[in-house]
Amino acid sequence: MFHHIPDSIAQRMKWLEDLNDRLKQEGRSAAERLRQIPPDTGRFLALLACSAPVGKWLEIGTSAGYSTLWLALACTEVGATVTTFEILEEKAELARETFRLTGTNAVVNLVVGDAREHLSDCRDVAFCFLDAEKDVYRDCYELVVPNLVKGGILVADNAISHKTILQPMIDRVLADERVDAMVLPIDRGELVCRKR
Repeated sequence: MFHHIPDSIAQRMKWLEDLNDRLKQEGRSAAERLRQIPPDTGRFLALLACSAPVGKWLEIGTSAGYSTLWLALACTEVGATVTTFEILEEKAELARETFRLTGTNAVVNLVVGDAREHLSDCRDVAFCFLDAEKDVYRDCYELVVPNLVKGGILVADNAISHKTILQPMIDRVLADERVDAMVLPIDRGELVCRKR
């Protein structure tokens, strides 16, 4: 999977990485930046997603589609598709361009809107990546977990970098007997949960 990343995907990933760096250097606000995951987190997600049981794949927080490209690589590897939710139209437009330029539309379904309005209808979830505004993490977790298949995986980003904000949610997850969970020190920290 990582040894044969198509040129169109590798080029778009690099373009998005450079754009994100440029927006940071310009001092843009967090809302204006792409706030995408680092490449190592992307590789981790792709590997983990490939190990998920059979079922639907979700991503909550598309931004410009960088993390979705890593999931699209995994989708291609195992014959899955991913539905990704983005609430901001301007970022969804960038994501549409990302998926068009990389030819990943066949494995990616972009939904523009608040994921919380759709998650209760998403049944048989095998994999979910959560990387949205931190104040919606707990709501999203509570909506997704009941719909995870046995062995299904939910990963929440920023578990270390935003620990102060996310600690109540992390405590809830670690005490939740529906899942086995731990925080992994990969880049900004990943909260990884597996449905029991």
